[in-house]
Amino acid sequence: MKKIFLILSILSVQLFFSQEVVDLKVENNRKTETPLDLNKKQIDLYNGKFLQFITALKSSDRKGMEALLSDKAKQVVTDKVFTKLSTDINTSKKFTIIKTGYKPLIDGNSYPMIQYKYADDKSADPKEVITAVFENNGKILGVKPFKK
Repeated sequence: MKKIFLILSILSVQLFFSQEVVDLKVENNRKTETPLDLNKKQIDLYNGKFLQFITALKSSDRKGMEALLSDKAKQVVTDKVFTKLSTDINTSKKFTIIKTGYKPLIDGNSYPMIQYKYADDKSADPKEVITAVFENNGKILGVKPFKK
């Protein structure tokens, strides 16, 4: 009898402490839905800015590179970053676009992104991929080379 009373008291305590949610609203902080892919006009704009950046990187033109960077990127980019980019990216080769779209970042926003590979790399799975993320106005938010 004591065991039954103990079990019933434990169940009744859980029942008294349980709560019912009456009104629950889920808020979505996203203002607009982003499309999955970029249109031709956007690709031309962003590709042109990236190629200008690569040309400035090739000639070590610091002012030219900074003019193409967004304000957020200018705060973090140092001389070390520019030298690392110049060693990781082969600026003498041509680039081809392999993927376009939007990349979500830590701040919760999605930004336009283009992934490049070297034109002489004919494999379906390229060994080196360069990802460039842009702001909507065409300024470069980040460039990340990746080697497999």
